[in-house]
Amino acid sequence: MGEASVKKASGWRSNKWVRAAIPALLLHCSIGTVYCWSIFSQEIADYIGFSKGATEWAFSFAIFFLGMSAAFLGNVVEKDIHKSSLIATICFAGGMAGTGFFIWFGGKNPGSVLALIGIYVCYGLIMGIGLGTGYLSPVKTLMLWFSDRKGLATGLAVAGFGAAKAIASPIMQSLLANLGESGIYKMFYILAVVYFVMMFVGHLLLAKPADWHEPAKKEKGQGLMATLKTRPISNYVGIWLMFYINITCGLALISQEKMIVKCIGLAGVVGIVSTVSAIFNAGGRLGFSAMADKMKDRNTVYKMIFIISIALTAVVLFTGGIKNGSSNMFLAILVLVLIMMVNAGYGGGFSNVPTLLSDHYGMGSISAIHGITLSAWAFAGLTGNQMAAWIVKTFGEEITTAEGLTVNPTGYQYVLYATLALYVVALLVSMFLVKPSEAGEAVDVH
Repeated sequence: MGEASVKKASGWRSNKWVRAAIPALLLHCSIGTVYCWSIFSQEIADYIGFSKGATEWAFSFAIFFLGMSAAFLGNVVEKDIHKSSLIATICFAGGMAGTGFFIWFGGKNPGSVLALIGIYVCYGLIMGIGLGTGYLSPVKTLMLWFSDRKGLATGLAVAGFGAAKAIASPIMQSLLANLGESGIYKMFYILAVVYFVMMFVGHLLLAKPADWHEPAKKEKGQGLMATLKTRPISNYVGIWLMFYINITCGLALISQEKMIVKCIGLAGVVGIVSTVSAIFNAGGRLGFSAMADKMKDRNTVYKMIFIISIALTAVVLFTGGIKNGSSNMFLAILVLVLIMMVNAGYGGGFSNVPTLLSDHYGMGSISAIHGITLSAWAFAGLTGNQMAAWIVKTFGEEITTAEGLTVNPTGYQYVLYATLALYVVALLVSMFLVKPSEAGEAVDVH
């Protein structure tokens, strides 16, 4: 190999975009499509002969196992990102293919409990493991390569996770429309191959900087607990709680988003609103994290997110925006602004967690600490949607709009009362439990 070829090969091997940013986007843009579930959940339910409510648990299980696998496999990611990214690739693509198989089986045997359980296992457990390891694998690598702009780097990748729904939704809808009656399971087979290729390329490219040396194994075994003890435990509990509350509130509103939009008289543009809210979700991941790079204390971003959410929720409640939005365009716009900003804050909460943790606890065990913190996502995935659904079912009453749609405006308003109270708690936690920390203040325990 000539000198020029050696320099060229060495160049791409030490390029932070090739070794960190691009692989992170390939991984996150693939696994982020888990949020496309609502696009095809009704089709799956109809095809296998079960209610939509029964199939919805597959998505809840996927989010739960995402968080729990991240919590329990964080040390695996810490030790070997190549092993963890390969696990993510195999589990995510394999789980998707398995989901397709059990949908096919359910179509042949309508009402089969085996088909439903198979979907739970494949989409929920197996894909969930792929989600957790795939989500974690590139994050520390990004922060090491982009040490001067950690927030921007992690925000870019996590934005890929948030934008995946907006990118993949029209593709999935086109596949469903063009593959015929059996398109639902064929779509899963096709996507399994596409995402395996994307994630495997990301797996091959992903690498930490050559000058980064992990702590020795003996030290590393003690690293996680020793690092957490560098600050009061209430500090970490505070970070976990405000992360959990932000996700719970976000999921509660997002799960009712389509019905709220219909309730304020915008049923004809529900699809457009959904796409725009996904863009705000991705934009919040990138924007809030890039903004935090310029702040002395990244926790300030969470205070901003909670204050904005509290103010907008209170305004919509005070004006009765959801109840009166169908007859008042200004109130309808207020409701849409709330939806967009909650989506942005929901995304921003995700992208700032790893950098906030690194500012408080250093980089030595960041993958393991981040993984444990993602357990908040697991529990929020089981509580956010269900809390909102219970409130809407319990409070208020369904009415029929002029367009013939069945909605429960009082129920949706009560969801906002619950999220308002939770956002206030999160703000207090952010102010009094999470102590200020300058970037780099924490010392890595090696």
